[in-house]
Amino acid sequence: MLTSNGYVLDQSRLAELTVVPDRERADRQALRERLWRDGYLYLTGLLDPEVVLGFRRYYFELTGAVTDRASYRKVLFDQIVPGPEYAAFCAQPRLRGWFEWFLGGEPFLHKRKIIRQTAPGENGIGTATQAHYDLVYLREGSDQVLSAWIPLGDCPVSRGGLTYLEGSHHRVLEEEAAGRLKHPAASMTADLPGLADEYDARWLVTDYAAGDVVIHTAHTIHAALDNVSTGIRLSTDIRYQRSADAVDSRWQNHWHDQDGL
Repeated sequence: MLTSNGYVLDQSRLAELTVVPDRERADRQALRERLWRDGYLYLTGLLDPEVVLGFRRYYFELTGAVTDRASYRKVLFDQIVPGPEYAAFCAQPRLRGWFEWFLGGEPFLHKRKIIRQTAPGENGIGTATQAHYDLVYLREGSDQVLSAWIPLGDCPVSRGGLTYLEGSHHRVLEEEAAGRLKHPAASMTADLPGLADEYDARWLVTDYAAGDVVIHTAHTIHAALDNVSTGIRLSTDIRYQRSADAVDSRWQNHWHDQDGL
């Protein structure tokens, strides 16, 4: 049984996230067509697992000794988020180089980069990321921003990884074009089963491994599952775009949970 913010997902509305096959990994046109069709690219093993696990160890070396929320927030927002280790991880050659190749030009990495940690058993509305698409938070720049979701360590389904609403970007694009937006500048809902029924679509899930990366468009609806495992779920989500395109200036400061975005 899978849940998100306490809502039980309907088994008939679940399917497996599709991995980009090896034959397409070096075919930029095929990847672009797949991204347009599916709204995401699931790239297994794009990063070196040891680099990913090394950053995970660094993170817990700094946060593992804190005993209260205030101390944790200070370490996270004063040391880790603005630190050189995080900057290097997000701009590592395997990641930045992939975007440079895929975009066909100089890539631009948004400074606002997010780290999410969820412990086993944490629950309540808002614990898991609610359903949304990224453009509602990035309206002052290009709508061609691409997000990279990176599990910082193995993340089986039970640990609360990201889930995507199948084909949702096509409907979102239509609603954007027609001006029929219902939920601007906010998450859509915590009720993933209800949203799946509304869209007549399935939530796509999988067991992620260290080194995997999912690239998704700014129009693709996604959310997170509850962590019902025995381990901590740690991930980061960052955003690249073409450097020549319009940039949302609000995303050019380091992430903070009080930044209003």
